[in-house]
Amino acid sequence: MAPGPFSRPNSSSSSFILVGIPNLEAFPICLGILFCSAYVLTLLGNSMVLLVIVLDKSLRDPMHCFLAMLAAIDAVMVTSIVPKLLGIFWLHSNQIGYTACFVQMFFVHSTTSEESGVLLAMAFDRYVAICHPLRYRMILNRRTVARICLAIVVRALLFMLPLTGMVTNLPCCRSLVVPHSYCEHMAVTSLACADPNPSRLYSMSMSSLIVGMDTAFIAVSYLMILKAVLGKESCRRAFSTCGCHICVMMLYYIPGLVSIYVQQFSHAVSVRAQVLLADLYLTLPAMLNPIIYSMRTRRIRKAMLNVLIPRKAHACHSTQ
Repeated sequence: MAPGPFSRPNSSSSSFILVGIPNLEAFPICLGILFCSAYVLTLLGNSMVLLVIVLDKSLRDPMHCFLAMLAAIDAVMVTSIVPKLLGIFWLHSNQIGYTACFVQMFFVHSTTSEESGVLLAMAFDRYVAICHPLRYRMILNRRTVARICLAIVVRALLFMLPLTGMVTNLPCCRSLVVPHSYCEHMAVTSLACADPNPSRLYSMSMSSLIVGMDTAFIAVSYLMILKAVLGKESCRRAFSTCGCHICVMMLYYIPGLVSIYVQQFSHAVSVRAQVLLADLYLTLPAMLNPIIYSMRTRRIRKAMLNVLIPRKAHACHSTQ
């Protein structure tokens, strides 16, 4: 029988089988607790950031709009992988349907592209705020911010739609066991009996292009900020303002780049290390982003306090 595409496999099974984290099957409870705790913290932190930005009318500037978008992206990213991962660890639910697998792949890879775009937008916001403060409202008006957000989403769609089409049309005539904890692109294409290199080359080149362009523009933005404030009294304030953004970028780009190239040149790295690195790359920055921003940004801390403790309670405590 001729092999069919992934959507119509030459198999009586109607699902892929996710391995989870290879060679760590003996620690499902511990791993489940670890990822479940990270997931709960991620949802709570990012939901709180979204809530305070929506409720607090003083947080309507472009930076907080981008921060709200980042929180939403992080919540979607971890939700696309962690619940299924917990099902593998605790319920031994290793099967994932074909449609669900490709939907998961689409959301995981599109949200990583969107997150990179949001970080670039935030760097541009800091550049305008520090280098052109008098023109800040004029340059980053509501229409411009909306267009930037739309462009971030459209770019992710333009990246993922061709890749999804290429992967779903690959003929499948091998085992349907995916050596990964989620439907990662490289792991799924390794099951095809046709040459997967066109889709891998497309994924690798587009990922490198997106990340490379974004990091280059971010670096230029911060070099211009550094040039503008170096030796001035506002230097310390500028670095304090940009410090949390730089921390978030390092958390995202360094593990992300390592994860991309390790999976492409995987012969020197064990499959277990590759899967763990990919899982941590998707969950750790999403968990830490709201913590970093809430700790480093006074306005967000104050807004969170107002949400958690009503103003009347503040007034009562202040009079005592």
